[in-house]
Amino acid sequence: MMNRFPSTIGIRLLPIRRTLCSTRLLPRLSPILITLSPKPRTFRHGFSTRPALRSADSPNSSSSKPSVLKENIYTLPNLLTVSRIIACPILGWSIVEGQFYLATSLLLYAGLTDLADGYLARRYNSQTVLGTILDPAADKALVTTLAVTLTMKGLLPLPLTAIILGRDALLSLSAFYIRYTSLAPPKTFARYWDFSLPSAEVRPTNISKVNTALQLVLMGATTVSPLVPMDVALGLQGLQLIVGTTTIWSGLSYIFSKDAVRLVSSKTKEKPPP
Repeated sequence: MMNRFPSTIGIRLLPIRRTLCSTRLLPRLSPILITLSPKPRTFRHGFSTRPALRSADSPNSSSSKPSVLKENIYTLPNLLTVSRIIACPILGWSIVEGQFYLATSLLLYAGLTDLADGYLARRYNSQTVLGTILDPAADKALVTTLAVTLTMKGLLPLPLTAIILGRDALLSLSAFYIRYTSLAPPKTFARYWDFSLPSAEVRPTNISKVNTALQLVLMGATTVSPLVPMDVALGLQGLQLIVGTTTIWSGLSYIFSKDAVRLVSSKTKEKPPP
């Protein structure tokens, strides 16, 4: 005979005593049979034809889970930016050793790659959130290397170097804090340093762009000055005063600007229901 249970599994019983099944066997089998059915199914051909209950983990469930937003960080613009960062120690060594021709060549390379990575990112639509962080980081690494080594050679005043390095240090600490607070959970060490998981996008302010350009002009002119057969000290002093002012101004602009940082970790892509 056919017996049907309220569980998601039906079973065909052998002809045994009815009283034994109803009083002893069935109360024990029913919980076990319910437990043994983790996925929804519909049974036919002698089994129960009642549809099973939907599970939250079922692929047929109407609920969809948000997927983590990831991006391709291995792009040519990012590689060019990283190459500028790698060139900074060589640039610093060349200045300390008085190899100003080599230092000038590396400055020219840094300038060309800076133009190239921006053009390629826009031309081939390969902008990444990591690129918005790497590009200013490469500029700051270049400026920091030049500021420290030129100060060591006595070509740059120490107070100006302190202003430049102090502003960059505060911005770097702020970036680490923003990265932690904007990273989607779970906040693990591996996820924190996984830059394919974007969490916040840094947008330089207008005065910050002007300041970076002026800093690079000052560092480049100071680096080339030992090779120039004329006295350019007065012009460099005026440029140093301007750079000191714009450095302080740009640092304050990040505090009062509402568009300097944009959170992107809240963006998720939902899988469409099957």
